[in-house]
Amino acid sequence: MARLALLSVSNKTGLIDLARSLVEEFDFELISSGGTAKALKDAGLPVMKVADYTGSPEILGGRVKTLHPRIHGGILARRDVPEDIADLENNQIRPIDLVVVNLYPFEETIAKEEITLPEAIEQIDIGGPAMLRAASKNFAHLTILCEPAQYEEYLREMRRSNGEPSLEFRQKSALKGFLHTSSYDQAIAAYLSNNLSSNKEGELPQQYTLRGKQLQSLRYGENPHQTAAWYQTGATPTGWAAATKLQGKELSYNNLVDLEAARRIISEFTDTPAGAIIKHNNPCGVALGNTIQEAYQKAFNTDSVSAFGGIVALNRPIDAGTATELTKTFLECVVAPDCEAQAQEILAAKSKVRVLTLPDLSRGAKETVKVIAGSFLVQASDDAVANTSTWQIVSEKKPTDDELEELLFAWKVCKHVKSNAIVVSGERTTLGVGAGQMNRVGSVKIALEQAGEKAKDAILASDGFFPFDDSVRTAAAAGIKAIVQPGGSLRDQDSIQAANELGLVMVLTGIRHFLH
Repeated sequence: MARLALLSVSNKTGLIDLARSLVEEFDFELISSGGTAKALKDAGLPVMKVADYTGSPEILGGRVKTLHPRIHGGILARRDVPEDIADLENNQIRPIDLVVVNLYPFEETIAKEEITLPEAIEQIDIGGPAMLRAASKNFAHLTILCEPAQYEEYLREMRRSNGEPSLEFRQKSALKGFLHTSSYDQAIAAYLSNNLSSNKEGELPQQYTLRGKQLQSLRYGENPHQTAAWYQTGATPTGWAAATKLQGKELSYNNLVDLEAARRIISEFTDTPAGAIIKHNNPCGVALGNTIQEAYQKAFNTDSVSAFGGIVALNRPIDAGTATELTKTFLECVVAPDCEAQAQEILAAKSKVRVLTLPDLSRGAKETVKVIAGSFLVQASDDAVANTSTWQIVSEKKPTDDELEELLFAWKVCKHVKSNAIVVSGERTTLGVGAGQMNRVGSVKIALEQAGEKAKDAILASDGFFPFDDSVRTAAAAGIKAIVQPGGSLRDQDSIQAANELGLVMVLTGIRHFLH
């Protein structure tokens, strides 16, 4: 008797070619349901409907089709257990040798805007996961395929092994089946959890799952002795998974980490052309300009030494002039919403530079995850929007409108500098950055030394409060005219008094931005 294959797929990519090979090369009979059966029949392939095979009609608008003993008995029967074989014979059930199943597009559905809960619920597959789990459990006796990418590999295996896939192949396929159902259930659980009316705003779920599909294996991690891979979260590519690489070498682990840091900074600025240059996860130059070329040049000139080998993010499409400037130094990566054709031709001269386009640079993760020994930590992303109307001007001297805008610029950049963080800026351009020091005094010293003479009449931003007035006095001695900081120290008044004594503007934001 011919072998039996059950085909029931939502994604019909490659279905007809697979089915034709099953019938013509390997003497399979096909059973199928719904749209899959129609597609096979329309292609001229012989197919038996599940309802005809089971003797039970599809009911509940198609919700119940394959949930039947003749289906699951044929999948779960152990061919080396006499009692199972007897059960098949007594109930006129044929063993099924191949199950080809993929699931309703739940994640694709919930990715659409304005999708309703009832619409999402209808895309929760029941029969598909049941068949996937059953076939995966019984891999010792049959094969399960859940992705179109597996079809050609399966056919090669069949040809190589005279129509009997190896146990190793079946086990590997079963693993894919369990991973598929696991990811599917996690997506449903996450969606329902986020839609509970009892959820408190900002509250994290009691159970948090992180899932992903490997996009590519990376050469190594932060260092050559560390293995690494890049995973896409969700079925629909978003963020860096949706970026287009126009040219350049493969992206590395460190490239991707730095690109994300650059994206976070550039997303702070939408109304004005902005450029940011990242090195080792910290900005070495950020600037606004009348054009994107001007913004990049200002950012580059901030610290051209550190910019060498850096990551550049631009919030406007790359034009020819900007492309010319980008080719004047060695850069690892450049990302922008788009890249004009002439600019692409110019950048091609630096073929190793990775040039990416990502139309939506503002869309980021809602949470950040950090793995620690035996557990992990989850926090809401620091997406607080700076609002100068809520700031406190605590000094006797008040900022001008232009100074307030400069304070806002420096504060936005400081948010993305590793703590302890200090940013000195002027004319919407970073002049000095002090990052990641063990004390704030050290960060102030580094930022002011980098700014040099440009610190005169510049702005200073600090991601945390000043516990003493020493940094305020150091800033004033370098020529700083205004300081923005969170406030909240028991000795805030000491810093405020020093600002008044030295004629500085001091503004408290009431929010800190530690970045560890």
